[in-house]
Amino acid sequence: MKSEIVEAFSQIAKEKNIEKDLLGEILESTILSIIKKKYGKADNFDIFVSMDKGEIEIYQNKIVVEEVEDDVEEITLEAAQVTAPDLELGDEFIEIIEPKSFGRRLIVSAKQNLNQQIKDAEKDILYEEYGQRIGEIIIGDVRQINRNELFLNIDKTEVILPKSEQIHSERYRRGDHVRAIIKAVEKTSRGLEIIVSRGAPEILIRLFELEVPEIYDSIIEIKEVAREPGDRAKIAVISNDKRIDALGACVGMKGIRIQSISKELNNEKIDVINWHMDAGIFISRSLSPAKVYKVIVDQNKKKAIAVLSDDQISLAIGRGGQNRRLASKLTGFEIEIIKESEYKKIMEDQLAAEINASEAKRAEGDDEAVEDESSDSGTIVLKDIKELKPAMLKKLAEGGFKTAEEVKKSGIKGLKEIPGVGPKTAESIFEIVSKA
Repeated sequence: MKSEIVEAFSQIAKEKNIEKDLLGEILESTILSIIKKKYGKADNFDIFVSMDKGEIEIYQNKIVVEEVEDDVEEITLEAAQVTAPDLELGDEFIEIIEPKSFGRRLIVSAKQNLNQQIKDAEKDILYEEYGQRIGEIIIGDVRQINRNELFLNIDKTEVILPKSEQIHSERYRRGDHVRAIIKAVEKTSRGLEIIVSRGAPEILIRLFELEVPEIYDSIIEIKEVAREPGDRAKIAVISNDKRIDALGACVGMKGIRIQSISKELNNEKIDVINWHMDAGIFISRSLSPAKVYKVIVDQNKKKAIAVLSDDQISLAIGRGGQNRRLASKLTGFEIEIIKESEYKKIMEDQLAAEINASEAKRAEGDDEAVEDESSDSGTIVLKDIKELKPAMLKKLAEGGFKTAEEVKKSGIKGLKEIPGVGPKTAESIFEIVSKA
């Protein structure tokens, strides 16, 4: 006989789109809770629920005893033999409990208990489903507009578009179709929350995948993205096929592809940049549309100095510093921008400082040479003989010669004994030193 409870629960299963097996488990646990309320315990009860047949079977297991002390777990021999004459003391007696015996209160109580469990089950199902869809673009209808968030309907499921994830320049009305990306699925005190976004960089990536087949097919790869939602974005791409121009493919013929993406994001300006593994080149390109004269990169500190002609500075910085800010996000470098005239002045000052230091060092060396000469005025040091080439000085040093007097005493014969010095070189050295 079909149970009224199962029929009621089957109807809920259809309305809530919950699998019958899961609902059967929930129903079983609900009936157990009702049994505990009525009998105080449910250890000796077995419940079988068939959602397909619409039946519930409840069995109470009792032990046959001479005198009953616990009527929930025990039954007298006399009472047991009414339905099972062959039973003896100590045997197990199984009593079938009709669900109807619990009365309509079971249905009411079970429904109340079930509703909470249904909500929990729905949360788990949605959490798992949407957790696997993070990063996917969805289209929802605006259902409710609050100060800090929008509520959208997607296939009868409510999702939230927080103000922080909206494009600031957009205005919404109830019933509007909104395209967004699933960003997070969270269990909060308010219940399950599915967070979607129109401001996340990921939505720009997904839109490019939809509009540019070469990206979807991995012929073109998106390396980096930087956005200020609704205003401007920079996206760095690279082609894995030398025959395909990454920038041209992304922009499309007459800019149709990039215009379509820009329109979807409330006319956000999008700069497509060819990525490069050389940080200097990449930074230079990232400051587009400005033309960069020179980039000085510090890889360790992740800092860079971009040098531009005076008339390109405003373009490189952008309105409110936006262009430089996006370039920094895109490249991962803190970028400082200076004028070419300032850079040249810095370089001139640096060069002058180096020359002054060099001259000071040389003067110091000359003073030392004067002191050497004053201590031994008759000695001529070989390094002071300008006619001796660096290679000759090196060989003489290797041979242990420091002064002209030592070379003269050694003669050509002694010079030829230095490794790597031949007769002609020895004669040439001796002649130069003799004239010094």
